[in-house]
Amino acid sequence: MTTSTPALRTGTGPNTGTGPTQDAAAPRTDQHGPAWTGPLFAALGMALVGSQVAVSGVLADAPLFAVQAVRYTLAALVLAVVLRLTGRALPTPRGREWAWLAGVALSGLVLFNVGVVRGVAHAEPAVIGVAVAAVPVLLALAGPLLGGTRPTPVVVGAAAVVTLGAVLVTGGGRTDAAGVGYALLTLVCEAGFTLLAVPVLRRLGPHGVSLHAVWIAAVALWVLSVAVEGPGAVLTLRAEHLPATLHLALGVTVVAFLLWYTAVGRIGPGRAGLFTGVVPVAAAVGGVALGGPVPGPAVWLGVTIVVTGVALGMVSRPAAGPGRAGPTAGPGPAGAGRRSTGRNRSR
Repeated sequence: MTTSTPALRTGTGPNTGTGPTQDAAAPRTDQHGPAWTGPLFAALGMALVGSQVAVSGVLADAPLFAVQAVRYTLAALVLAVVLRLTGRALPTPRGREWAWLAGVALSGLVLFNVGVVRGVAHAEPAVIGVAVAAVPVLLALAGPLLGGTRPTPVVVGAAAVVTLGAVLVTGGGRTDAAGVGYALLTLVCEAGFTLLAVPVLRRLGPHGVSLHAVWIAAVALWVLSVAVEGPGAVLTLRAEHLPATLHLALGVTVVAFLLWYTAVGRIGPGRAGLFTGVVPVAAAVGGVALGGPVPGPAVWLGVTIVVTGVALGMVSRPAAGPGRAGPTAGPGPAGAGRRSTGRNRSR
């Protein structure tokens, strides 16, 4: 992604671990690293998410839930090894934090995939892509509200510009009532990947949020695979599926998730959300790099509009709010998320 997370509001008080406090819930700036790393990490993370389009064709005939279950299992193991090798302690979620993490996993990783898979049976992939393209506006509006501040008009306007550009890149297509419903589900789940992580990101850090969300999603997807595709579905995966699955696990999950949640912690969900417009752009550019046809003028116009919208949003200053505090030294982070629009193009 998809998708699925900035500056960040923590979901726990210093001792209770049961809910956000006023200060903890406010967007914070992570002072680990220069200011420019936040936008850079967000852009790189979403570019990796867009790269999953390149492997979707290889996995077109593979059982989707089994592939995703293997993907997230591998990603969880790699994240655990990374934590071990870097000497990072893995915070244990407390109280309501488990609910926030389950929400991230089930909405941004599991239900998002269901929405994409079921949605393309009722609508052209571009329709689902347009729904995902609306995520910047939703994050620009909801992100600040979750942090106790008002949405910044410039960022909301920039998000609308990014959405317009992403729609031009993605295009439109046929759909029916069910397709519209799945598109809306995909939109909500993509936003949930970021927004539901906000209350726990500061205390658990990008690594903690990524690892816990990924293993929870892996368990849910194994259950789905067995129930929907049968116990032997994973055995039908062939050798050519392995490189694509590894790319999804390592590049689109481990690296992209860590980059994304780190960016959200540094620049906030509203501004980070602008960079979801990079996903269709990366997919379009990647298609050309792999020998596909050169996109038409509308696509390149959309790319220009996306870049303009991101630049417009990043030059504005975040609005101060009642719960806003100074920089914190929180730890500093994955599909989506996202996010893409084909049958096996999942976060």
